[in-house]
Amino acid sequence: MSDTALSAALANKRVLVCVGSGGVGKTTVSATLALRAAVDGRSSLVCTIDPAKRLANALGLSALGNAETQVPATVLKSLGVHPKASLYAMMLDMKQTWDDLITRFAPPDQRERILGNRFYQSLSTALAGSQEYIALEKLWDLRRRSAYELIVLDTPPTAHALDFLDAPNRILDFLDNEAAKWLLAPALKAGKFGLSLFNLGSSYMAKTLSKFTGTETLQELSSFMLAISSMNEGFRERARGVRELLRDKQTGFVLVTGPHSERLDEVTHFHSLLKQNQMEVLALVVNRVHPLPPPELWKEAESLTPARRDKMVETLNELKVLAEQDAAAIQQLEAACPGTPIIRVPRFDLDVHDLTALWRTGLFLLGNTPFP
Repeated sequence: MSDTALSAALANKRVLVCVGSGGVGKTTVSATLALRAAVDGRSSLVCTIDPAKRLANALGLSALGNAETQVPATVLKSLGVHPKASLYAMMLDMKQTWDDLITRFAPPDQRERILGNRFYQSLSTALAGSQEYIALEKLWDLRRRSAYELIVLDTPPTAHALDFLDAPNRILDFLDNEAAKWLLAPALKAGKFGLSLFNLGSSYMAKTLSKFTGTETLQELSSFMLAISSMNEGFRERARGVRELLRDKQTGFVLVTGPHSERLDEVTHFHSLLKQNQMEVLALVVNRVHPLPPPELWKEAESLTPARRDKMVETLNELKVLAEQDAAAIQQLEAACPGTPIIRVPRFDLDVHDLTALWRTGLFLLGNTPFP
């Protein structure tokens, strides 16, 4: 294995968190890192939030669920490699993970009340920040309770960096808003919508409640807040644990992005926030980069008939322009993120959908194959 930032991380870190916006290849990078760690001798788990079946298919599995599934060593032999440790994968089911959390930590007399509450069902499936929070909660739980030498988390697609980094605080703000509880209790007793959102200020609770109206909804919300209140200290404790885990020296972040100019501000802002929050950025992976057409293709064009030559030269010039645009974008990233290794993975002819493609991706991520 080449001596790169990611190869060192695979040998020494306990947690890798792949972050970035949707559609840039985070799932592919996450699975590749876990695969390479297992091949090199560290038991690994990749945990994805991606609802598509791409990860399962790429790992030679028919499906993934909310429990860890071992990738059979036999499917890896097709690569001509023999893993020295086990590889596991799972796809986080947000609703099931929330339900498991309530079942484990809620007082016995409150569990069914919470699980059956319609407002809780909305919280556990659709509330902004809920997906990011439960992903981090699951990561913390796995790190504490499992024996994996490496856990790789493929985070939810995030349009704004703060949606991910601030998720624990936002959920705690919602669940632990004493002003909301104080206002909800008399409103419920009055049997009417007597809630003044103005008194809640600009809190996350106020923004959430502003989406709901009606006595029935208010009753559901009040019932939920009262039932969940006994768990608030536990939520605070785990949120502290999550923050400590993200800053731990055995945790590292891998930023994944595309080479397009519209991604630059987004990824540099994310990079800056991670640094400000004392979180270690191991590398910035620029995925699907157009390489310059190799010299042999230009020579080949010269040997063709004029009509075919002109068409091929036109295509090569278009590829050259795309490659130069990508190179200029990467130069901007290097200037904006000094000191952070930037790893380029070329655009492949086909999407990464099987183990062979994952392995090929790893050759570029770990520096075994130089970018063309």
